[in-house]
Amino acid sequence: MNLALFDLDNTLIAGDSDTEWPKFLIKRGILDPEHHARQNDYFYEQYKAGTLDIYEFLDFQLAPLARFSRSELDTLHAQYMQAHILPIIPQKARELVAAHQAAGDVVMIITATNRFITAPIARELGVAHLIAVELEEDAAGNYTGKPTGVPSFQAGKITRLNEWLAARGETLQSYDKSYFYSDSRNDLPLMSIVTHPVAVDADDTLLAHAREQGWPSITLRD
Repeated sequence: MNLALFDLDNTLIAGDSDTEWPKFLIKRGILDPEHHARQNDYFYEQYKAGTLDIYEFLDFQLAPLARFSRSELDTLHAQYMQAHILPIIPQKARELVAAHQAAGDVVMIITATNRFITAPIARELGVAHLIAVELEEDAAGNYTGKPTGVPSFQAGKITRLNEWLAARGETLQSYDKSYFYSDSRNDLPLMSIVTHPVAVDADDTLLAHAREQGWPSITLRD
């Protein structure tokens, strides 16, 4: 039995769902465009450099979720999916996921983006298993705008994956082959412990590392 892990943003989708969500909110007048663009650029430069403070970023990124009820957010997300996400899911990505499923592999998306944004995208891709940033809820079940637990970012992806495996009575070594597909240098910790790391439309740092290590490099862009 094999395990196939996929990063989401800029890997299975040709864009960043964490960036597309505020773009969607800005178009509807919910977020201030100048302030958000300035802050988003600040965090994105950190992300590209591998120096992102994930907790500082999550405080910024999750705050708008606390302004709406869950039902309001679900309505907004359905519109966001249609306008911003479905157009950037490449057919090759769908086919790669389907190929692993047809082979009987356990397929998972493991992402540093929060579960509210990513769970519907995982369902669209037909992926049942998802590790994402978990969100704190108040007594009424609405989001507080804060994360909970270990963020699934950089080495946190290993922590969260090991927790998931342990809950199943497994370890990574329980699988004959373990794949991890990612575009980002931030995923080098997890890519370094699977048996089959694959660079997908990779950033320059990951691409150079993949070439040095002899890892395959592919594109899923149509």
